[in-house]
Amino acid sequence: MNRLFVDNLTVIDFAFLDPDRGLVGESWIVDIELAGRLDDQGMVFDFAHVKKAIKGLIDEEVDHRLLVPADSPALQWDQEGDQVTLIWQTTRDGFIRHCSPEQAVRQVPGEQVDKEGVERLLEKALREILPENVTRVELRLRQEAISGEYFHYVHGLKKHDGNCQRIAHGHRSKLEIWRDGDRAQDLEAYWCRRWKDIYIATRSDLVEEFQKDGLSYCRFEYTSAQGRFELTLASHRVHFMDSDSTVELIANHLSLETQHQHSGSSITVKAFEGVNKGAVASCSPP
Repeated sequence: MNRLFVDNLTVIDFAFLDPDRGLVGESWIVDIELAGRLDDQGMVFDFAHVKKAIKGLIDEEVDHRLLVPADSPALQWDQEGDQVTLIWQTTRDGFIRHCSPEQAVRQVPGEQVDKEGVERLLEKALREILPENVTRVELRLRQEAISGEYFHYVHGLKKHDGNCQRIAHGHRSKLEIWRDGDRAQDLEAYWCRRWKDIYIATRSDLVEEFQKDGLSYCRFEYTSAQGRFELTLASHRVHFMDSDSTVELIANHLSLETQHQHSGSSITVKAFEGVNKGAVASCSPP
């Protein structure tokens, strides 16, 4: 049997619901292997079509979506037409309520979202679109190997003309900070601890703050090109920005906040958005 592989085919940036961690941003690198008979061209599958067909399906199925464990008792799922409302009960942070068009969420079979479950889901979907000579599909999802600090974050960009406008998609990201030209690992550790499993919110999207069962909550809402989005979660899981939360503005926000705390220093921040992409911002003393 002939086998074809593509490593680092793409990166899936998404969010998922976890019973302990709540709303979590994640980034998984995709490797794929196809096995089967050679076609008339002497190929298992033309490399030229891999990105177009396989990456396109993966992006459509899970990228920039909120992944939900369909069989978890923590999930309440209601749907009216194209609009989905779900409530997720966490073990320590109260509830999460998410409303969106159906295309912004994806149910994954099982009681938790994990690599194995998403791999099975994608392999099944791929088998339906690949030619008959491809008899086996093996897909591997993995995290980027990061030696330094990193954090998981979720956000939504209502002005974006693509899928970033979805209110709950996310990333697992490195963070690098320099103070007066020297790498400041203490500052990197500070922000990655502070932003562990954080929702980075635009303050103008906040429509309500309330208390329920002894917990404080924030409710966010906006309408974008894809439809109406709403998200409610515990306030201590939220970091507010006065701007949108593009990676360029996140880097700028971090540099300003850090320079304010270390007023005599020049600060440079390299903020990543998932794997191998991001923005750099610098701030010097006045």
